[in-house]
Amino acid sequence: MSALTGDVGSDGATHWHEERRAIVVNAIGVGVAVAAYGVSFGAISVTGGLSVLQTQLLSALMFTGGSQFALVGVLIAGGGAISAVATSVMLGFRNAFYALAMAPVLQVRGVRRLIAAQLTIDESTAMAVGRAVEHDGGRAARLAFWATGLSVFVFWNLATVAGAVGAHALGDPKLWGLDAAIPAGFIALVWPRLNDRRSWAIGLCAAAVALALTPLLRPGVPVLLTSVVAVVAGVLAVRTKAGS
Repeated sequence: MSALTGDVGSDGATHWHEERRAIVVNAIGVGVAVAAYGVSFGAISVTGGLSVLQTQLLSALMFTGGSQFALVGVLIAGGGAISAVATSVMLGFRNAFYALAMAPVLQVRGVRRLIAAQLTIDESTAMAVGRAVEHDGGRAARLAFWATGLSVFVFWNLATVAGAVGAHALGDPKLWGLDAAIPAGFIALVWPRLNDRRSWAIGLCAAAVALALTPLLRPGVPVLLTSVVAVVAGVLAVRTKAGS
């Protein structure tokens, strides 16, 4: 019986070792892939008027690509600081919902809780959810979260430095296509969520509202007002559900 128990334990340890290695390798791969956007952000931010230090602080403290691109994009387009911050905050709200989902899995307190909050992004949450299984007590999900979050943080910030420092050598970002990184970032955020007709309808209506208001309002404000489309859609959905 003891020999059998030892074999099972050995098999379990071997399986965990292999799974842990796969998680870490995948996490590093995600970090490297995200770094390409970091270079674009660093270059666009500096050529748009922010200093290298300001750009780096955004990546280190804000650390949410979509919000960073939104902030810089509104400022470069001539929008005010209030609309730029409001737009970035609106996009960052999704991380709060991620935190609610991750809290029971991570079960952290104190300083670790603050660090976990900083690392709660699209990639770390997706990796953790993808590794969530019932029989391991959340061990794989926790490793996936921390490994991915740290990997993305390190590579994103290194890439931001590279992009910011090399911005002057690159010259006009439009010549390299880096100006397309901001709209590409928004598309990357929205595209995975367009998985049914209702999502498509909301997305197209929001785009129509933004296009209609762009010539009339300052940069950043049309994006904020498109949130009304989502609110109206949510209210209608609740009423429809309640009526049925």
